Amino acid sequence: MKPKYITSISALDNLVGLAPKEREMMERVTDVFPFRANDYYLSLIDWKDRRDPIRAIIVPDPRELESGGSNDPSCEKDYTKKPGLQHKYDQTGLLLLTDVCGGICRFCFRKRLFMSCERETVRDVSENIAYIREHTEITNVLLTGGDPLTLDTRHLESVLRELREIPHVSIIRIGSKMLAYNPYRILNDAELLSVLSRYSTPEKRIYLMAHFNHPNEITDVSIQAAEALQKADVIVVNQTPILNGINAESETLTTLFRKLSFAGIAPYYVFQCRPATGNGLFQVPVEESYDIVQGAWKNCSGLAKRARFIMSHSTGKVEVVGKDAENIFMRYHQAAENDDIGKFMTFPTNPKATWFDDYLTGSDSVKN
Repeated sequence: MKPKYITSISALDNLVGLAPKEREMMERVTDVFPFRANDYYLSLIDWKDRRDPIRAIIVPDPRELESGGSNDPSCEKDYTKKPGLQHKYDQTGLLLLTDVCGGICRFCFRKRLFMSCERETVRDVSENIAYIREHTEITNVLLTGGDPLTLDTRHLESVLRELREIPHVSIIRIGSKMLAYNPYRILNDAELLSVLSRYSTPEKRIYLMAHFNHPNEITDVSIQAAEALQKADVIVVNQTPILNGINAESETLTTLFRKLSFAGIAPYYVFQCRPATGNGLFQVPVEESYDIVQGAWKNCSGLAKRARFIMSHSTGKVEVVGKDAENIFMRYHQAAENDDIGKFMTFPTNPKATWFDDYLTGSDSVKN
């Protein structure tokens, strides 16, 4: 099967049939935030259920047009060393290889890539590879975008080959939602699997950072694609934000964590939804998100609850580690400033807080 891509509301209307008013509202949204999906992924939606979680992930919602949010909520521009290259943490370099995805998540924190004519990705990565070669502290490189698996296999192989020629780069990560959006990209391309196997060695692995947000995305065919990657010696892990209307219930996350771990896919990060432009409808207060994650873990084995609950803030990855009736406790899991790594912080509880900045404002309760 080769999924057919759909990039307009009129094409979506032809596929599933929309009410005229519904179509009009969606088209107003896509004047600002583009739409992209395919017939495979859309087939996972129960179109009779207006609250279907897969629908919420991919189908435009007029609430996206409500004000608020930032085009760059984690201030990635501050850590961009060259076009298409970010270097925020000493050990990690990010290569933004493409501004195309298998689908456009309505909650994407990099939706600016699809909205702006200013390119942040590059096809020729030679200067970025040179930067990584010169910076010997970089031990792992994350290929991201957009979705690197939308690139043709030969182009992806050229990047992998150049990175594998750098002695200090031991881990290559590929951030991709293709296992959910289009698992046939993997199953139908034997050359891709061969390339990944060639460059994922016992000493230096390739990791596929999957993005399953809801258990309904984990289909038989997506499991087959994950297995094909695993047989190619790629380590598959998963990350997801907490998303209102999609997975913001402990029972849903329990099922997601279980299905992932049963398939040998390690839950890696659970993120607080970033306050990107148009993301207000998906945000859940931080302390509520923490309770949801803790509730999910109660019914999971240890293998299913290895993820950390993280806010990807401009200053670093802030892990929420606990709370009581009066305080919430956090630590820097990773930080832009080395002295902040591991720093422990205590803040008064704030049930309305949806982002780290809400705790920092007017607070003098930070403790090392």
